[in-house]
Amino acid sequence: MPETPISSKNKFTSSINIRPILYIKSGCPWCRDALTYFNRNGVDLDVRDVNTNPQDMDAMVSLSGQTKAPTFVFKDFVVADFSVDEFINELDDFPHIRHDLAIVEE
Repeated sequence: MPETPISSKNKFTSSINIRPILYIKSGCPWCRDALTYFNRNGVDLDVRDVNTNPQDMDAMVSLSGQTKAPTFVFKDFVVADFSVDEFINELDDFPHIRHDLAIVEE
């Protein structure tokens, strides 16, 4: 079943992105680290490679305002161009998101 396109007018509607979206670029070491982190924490992701799908790149830019990966989107929580440590630091400021993702503190 095709994905529902995300438009800028409804980009933060939780019904649009029920599963967290991780925008990646194939070959990106930070993206591999992010995937390992989310897999280790049991986070069910919708992984989208922006190098292979121009529509995903457009959606990522619309949501985050930039073109770098990895970019993580869940509800109104967007973290762009991050290392795992930067993601964890950002997540610490949003305990409700940490709870919804079921990521335990390390």
